[in-house]
Amino acid sequence: MAAMIVKAGLFAALPLRGQLPRCFSSSLKTTTTVVAVSRSLGISAVNNHHRRSSWPRVTTFCTAATTVSADEPEKKIESVEEEVEENVKETANLLDIRVGRIVKAWQHEEADSLYVEEVDIGEAEPRIICSGLVKYVPLDLLQGASVVVLANLKPRNMRGVKSCGMLLCASDSSHENVEPLVPPQGSVPGDRVWFGNEEDLEQLPEPAPPNKVQKKKMWEAVQPLLKTDDSGVSMLKEHLMRSSSGLVTSNTLKNANIS
Repeated sequence: MAAMIVKAGLFAALPLRGQLPRCFSSSLKTTTTVVAVSRSLGISAVNNHHRRSSWPRVTTFCTAATTVSADEPEKKIESVEEEVEENVKETANLLDIRVGRIVKAWQHEEADSLYVEEVDIGEAEPRIICSGLVKYVPLDLLQGASVVVLANLKPRNMRGVKSCGMLLCASDSSHENVEPLVPPQGSVPGDRVWFGNEEDLEQLPEPAPPNKVQKKKMWEAVQPLLKTDDSGVSMLKEHLMRSSSGLVTSNTLKNANIS
């Protein structure tokens, strides 16, 4: 009973809402609203604190200033380009490119656009190679011609003839003119062809086996970078294409593609 009287006395001592200062009344109203909304959403101060503490910390990256030279990005780009270029050169020198001599050539019996050639590349027997040169090179000009052969491709069946290699040719951008690349004078069948300097010959790796050339798509990586310059010299980017006797060239096609 005494407790009830005390409580009644306390409530009686509290001012009515209309007697509160306006700012306190407004604050009370806002607080009541927030509490009501929080209860309706099931949010508690403890739960909210727990959620904040479980948020991941975000690391900021502005803790210190670093001075970067204006030339540093350019140097890094140049370094990457040099590394890529060197890797392409290494890949290209895993291709078994050799000087060849066409012993005999004839029209493919089952394909109007193909020649069949027997090509001496320094092996015990000439290789049989099919080439789509009928539209571009008269047959008599192929007889006895010195050529450049990509020799470590997997054999392909071309209309019933097993082709074991490819003659490398230059072609203009419209592909209306095509001619075989020409090895330097003094070359003999079987001479290795590589990209780079004369001194690189001593460091050439063994050619990759045909399966690896196909699996790693080595020819596909190298071929788009092959060209002739404005003198007709064959190149891989800035690396000259050569044998021990000199540079590989195209007779008439300058700034041309090679395939």
